[in-house]
Amino acid sequence: MATLSAFARRPHSHAAFTLMEIILVVVIIGIMLTLVVPRITGRAKKARVVTARHQIEAFRTALQNYEIDVGEFPKSLQGLVERPSDVDEKAWDGPYMTSIPKDPWGREYHYKSPGDHFKDYDLWSDGPNPSISEDDITNWDTESK
Repeated sequence: MATLSAFARRPHSHAAFTLMEIILVVVIIGIMLTLVVPRITGRAKKARVVTARHQIEAFRTALQNYEIDVGEFPKSLQGLVERPSDVDEKAWDGPYMTSIPKDPWGREYHYKSPGDHFKDYDLWSDGPNPSISEDDITNWDTESK
């Protein structure tokens, strides 16, 4: 006669997880998420601020090149991509940027020339809060750091 394996001889095998084991795993995963998610979102916010600072730095380089060629800063950032109609064709050696990027929050950068903080120009992003606040990322803060 054929022998049955030890598994087949047991009338009630425990091949499944108990409800208590499943609940325990779910609780452990929940605890891990409460520890990890805030760290990830904090890094995402910091990465956006760093990206905005780098973009402002790229604007600064493009604006300086424009000013060297034309003799003044553009009236709008669009002057970095397309020659303004009031600028001599021979003076403008652009485009100085391929396109005008939006800030990391998907909004337009603000530009004012002459500026209120710098005589040449002010350039800023509203940051995470779309109104004027302490979280704005600006060229006057960026260049002083």
